[in-house]
Amino acid sequence: MVRHKSKILCEFGDFQTPVTLALEATNVVNRLGVSPRSVLEPTCGRGAFLLAACQVFSQVNKFVGVDISTEHLSYLKERVAAEKYSAPIEIINGDFFNLNWSDIINTLAEPLLIIGNPPWVTSSELGLLKSSNLPQKSNFQGKSGYDALTGKSNFDISEWMLLKHLEWLKERTGIIAMLCKTSVARKILTHVWQYKQKVIRAQIYRIDTLKNFNASVDACFFVLLIGDGSLSNTCEIFEDLSAQKPSHVIGYQDNILVSNVIDYKRWSHLRETNSVYIWRSGLKHDCSNVMELEQEGDKFRNGYGNVFSLEQDWVYPLLKSSDVGNSRTSTCRKYVLVTQRYIGEDTTHLKLDAPKVWDYLQNYREYLSKRSSSIYRNRPEFSIFGVGKYTFAPWKVAISGFYKALNFVQVDPIDGQPVVFDDTVYFLSCRSKSEASFLAALLNSQPAKEFLESMIFWSDKRPITIELLKRLNLRALAQVLGKEEEYNGYALSNYYQKSSILPLSQHSRYETSPINSPQSPNSL
Repeated sequence: MVRHKSKILCEFGDFQTPVTLALEATNVVNRLGVSPRSVLEPTCGRGAFLLAACQVFSQVNKFVGVDISTEHLSYLKERVAAEKYSAPIEIINGDFFNLNWSDIINTLAEPLLIIGNPPWVTSSELGLLKSSNLPQKSNFQGKSGYDALTGKSNFDISEWMLLKHLEWLKERTGIIAMLCKTSVARKILTHVWQYKQKVIRAQIYRIDTLKNFNASVDACFFVLLIGDGSLSNTCEIFEDLSAQKPSHVIGYQDNILVSNVIDYKRWSHLRETNSVYIWRSGLKHDCSNVMELEQEGDKFRNGYGNVFSLEQDWVYPLLKSSDVGNSRTSTCRKYVLVTQRYIGEDTTHLKLDAPKVWDYLQNYREYLSKRSSSIYRNRPEFSIFGVGKYTFAPWKVAISGFYKALNFVQVDPIDGQPVVFDDTVYFLSCRSKSEASFLAALLNSQPAKEFLESMIFWSDKRPITIELLKRLNLRALAQVLGKEEEYNGYALSNYYQKSSILPLSQHSRYETSPINSPQSPNSL
């Protein structure tokens, strides 16, 4: 989204809906043939949707608009007084997160239309503003462990609000019709289908946010029909508000949201159950000016422009998402300081094993200690994440999580050292060049791409995730491609060898055979 111009705009996600857009969207609801008896706009602002509903739905016997801004509500009251609508319109000044909504909902006859444009702002953005305009803290998404600690528990305020709307209609009939980010709509659909809530029809209509809000974000008009009847497990996607027929249908299959139901069903036998190969994410350090370096002769320059001599065994070639996405893997622009061999390792041994690195870290201790993420709390000093024996595998197959393409690349060592990635890259570790080449070919095959793409929503900020990648059964894929015997050779070797750790001092001694003895000292 474009930069917000004020703290108030940031804090309340306050993008007032153009009157023409509100009217066009409300007419979409009218075309569905449901006649609401009550209309509620829970974050009404200047009331664009409330007033549009007054024009479109003549049979409604009560309209209610609620907002936290007295300025917006003063404007709305003036509009209501000027138009002299026949149906009663109740305007309430209140904070969405502190109102007793049951008292309001209980006064509204059904079918109840809940319509509007909730705030387009996330919980983390509000946290940075030290805003109180937040729901009470709760783990409503059910995130746990590393996901919660690293930010996956961050959520859009509109997501929380839409879940509340579903609660309000749990024992009632009605329609939820909201402008929101398309990613939020998909999260709500997943929740609805996962918990078998009584949604009998779902629709997403794309909207032009640049035209209507001067914002660059993928957003939609999201409609849920709630009532008695057969539960829906699909959602119709329309290219715009005027479209009469859907362009395609997304759905819920095998407990996941899929973007192409037909392709998913065609390749569903490629679903993973368990695997010898484990997808990993790259290194997370949250201090690029200290940890990421540029080589100058036999020394390294950090992000502050200072040059240091460091032990080579602790500095590795670094490839970022843009490098992997563009297949620039034969050379590196930067290097990264790797302070641990595994998560939680005590770093004080560096004082003896790598005194130059230790002194360097001491120079920048203050910067590293100020890393804001809670994952570093109660951890050894100078800790990193996304590190393990897989980090030091000599060959890898990698993909960028950000780039809008399924492009798996083979990554060989650079100057005799294994390559390390940033945490926006996902990879499989390999013990030989031939193994990496084989796996890359499997992953770039048409069946693999069709299966994975059937579950990808390319408009997402990070469309490719570990959760997605691990759904693909490489053994089943090899069977489809007539490569099962070759796969079994590599997989058997990998299975027996993956418990051994390659010492840092042995990184240049690579085994190139696809199958090695379980007793090999170089095994991973």
